[in-house]
Amino acid sequence: MTVYLVRHAKAGERTQWTGDDELRPLSARGHRQAQRLIDLLADARFEHILSSPYIRCMQTVAPLAGARELPLEPVRALAEGEPLTEALELVQKHAISGAVLCMHGDLMPMLLDHYESSHVDVTHELRWPKGCTWILDTDTTGEVVRARYLPPPIDD
Repeated sequence: MTVYLVRHAKAGERTQWTGDDELRPLSARGHRQAQRLIDLLADARFEHILSSPYIRCMQTVAPLAGARELPLEPVRALAEGEPLTEALELVQKHAISGAVLCMHGDLMPMLLDHYESSHVDVTHELRWPKGCTWILDTDTTGEVVRARYLPPPIDD
């Protein structure tokens, strides 16, 4: 099966947001990227959609959850500043059933670095712009064997 790592779509600027950063929403561009995630993953097979509880992450995968009629599960292990070990456990847990995991720009590179250093076949240069997706292909035991990059949905 496959696990899809999604970095949240474009959000408003952190420096211009005066409220709690966990409540900072997507920008208009980010909402368009979130809608386009439905088409980007149209052929993908997965049974779960998990997200950092931060609003911008939840908003990124909410349209996909609605389109697939799947619950959107907030998971603290995908939030900013959380340890790598918990995210790795989530990938392992959902490797057999397939899942979308929406996260932040600090956690995604840690996961990708871990897999690259574990000799997983990483087919593209490591990068993680807002709205991108990394596809983690797993073997029959749930071990990640390949990581493939999908750029953010085109934003006109």
